[in-house]
Amino acid sequence: MRARPMVWRRSVGFTLIELLVAVGLMALMAALSWRGLDGMTRSQAQMRQYADDVMALQSGLGQWGVDLDAMVTPPDAGASHKFVTLDWDGRALRILRRGAVNPGAGLIVVAWSRRVVDGTGQWLRWQSPPLQTRAELDLAWQKAAQWAQGPSVDDSRREVRVAALDQWQIYYYRNDAWSNPLSSAGLASDGKSGADNLVDGIRLVLSLSPGQAISGTINRDWLRPGVGGHK
Repeated sequence: MRARPMVWRRSVGFTLIELLVAVGLMALMAALSWRGLDGMTRSQAQMRQYADDVMALQSGLGQWGVDLDAMVTPPDAGASHKFVTLDWDGRALRILRRGAVNPGAGLIVVAWSRRVVDGTGQWLRWQSPPLQTRAELDLAWQKAAQWAQGPSVDDSRREVRVAALDQWQIYYYRNDAWSNPLSSAGLASDGKSGADNLVDGIRLVLSLSPGQAISGTINRDWLRPGVGGHK
């Protein structure tokens, strides 16, 4: 009886080297995909931060104009001791204005200042609760100045961070010219300081910190209604 010849058949599958090559390619593709997704995530986060910074600055500048538009004459105008409506002491600009929601509910004191918060200069806004009496107005006016120098825990809750700020400057428009409110050139024709006289305009100069959505210098002029043609 004749023996059948042995037939060698190749096993179906991959060799170890082929598997290693395949695993290496898959790992490389996964790494490239992860880097792509990580880059997209970071780009989206940067775009969101950019949009947030722009919106915060636009809202802050808008609120700045609203506060000045709502500025009111002191309730005791003409008395021997006048209450100040607007004051710049070199650190903070304080404004007496009518309430936003219900003007009849009382007046409010608003202050704008720059202060270092968590190691970064910030443009800040502070607002008092509605005020009804002269004593409340006096106290809020003093607290606004104290807040600019160093806020209490309660005052910190009333402040809003607007934008990272290196420095800022304020100019008053009076006697047909822009001048430093604290200089002798900023005095009105009657010789009184800016704390005793309403001004025709206020110029805001912001030097924004680099590294944010908007940087550089921004100028914003506000003019009292009825005063026009001056920039």
